[in-house]
Amino acid sequence: MTIEVIGAGWGRTATNSLKLGLEKLGFGVCHHMWEVANDQERLVPLWNAALDGNPDWHSIFDGNSSAVDWPVAGYWQELAEFFPEAKVILTTRTPESWYASISETILKVIDDPEQAPEPARPVSRMAKRAVTRSIGSDWSAEALMGRFREHEERVRTSLAPERLLVFDPRDGWEPICDFLDVPAPSEPFPRSNHREEFFANMDDIQ
Repeated sequence: MTIEVIGAGWGRTATNSLKLGLEKLGFGVCHHMWEVANDQERLVPLWNAALDGNPDWHSIFDGNSSAVDWPVAGYWQELAEFFPEAKVILTTRTPESWYASISETILKVIDDPEQAPEPARPVSRMAKRAVTRSIGSDWSAEALMGRFREHEERVRTSLAPERLLVFDPRDGWEPICDFLDVPAPSEPFPRSNHREEFFANMDDIQ
């Protein structure tokens, strides 16, 4: 299999909703941090190797035709080059709302991975490496919102328009289905991974 859709949006930009949407459209199972968390023995070492500079993309994405969220979003350029036929979706929201969300979810987990439930510590350690590779070590609101803006601008200006969709999930199925040339489902676009669901998912990691 090869990756057909790459998500360049950082975590907490509705990446889990995009995952569910892509799976509904036939681009699943979609690789996402929750998939890594539920297959830690195989995927955490592979992603740690990638973070060390030795990626094995075919092994990481074995069985996937789409990939979103961190760690993927931190490697969107490399993946876009490695999978030259893949289309890229940048999920977006305002920097202010993104910061409010990530500061109450992901940053609380990766700030001290050893405080995560024991089964979740390997993926939490790897997640800290992956996320800080993108956002840096200064987690002040000003610094993080600045990095977020820089990231979105880099994605927007680095890809040909026909290869990139800047996507706000509130716009529903039409933009993404037009972009991927697939029919739109009759049901609403998924909305998932609110803060309560995020921590429930953490508790479910085995």
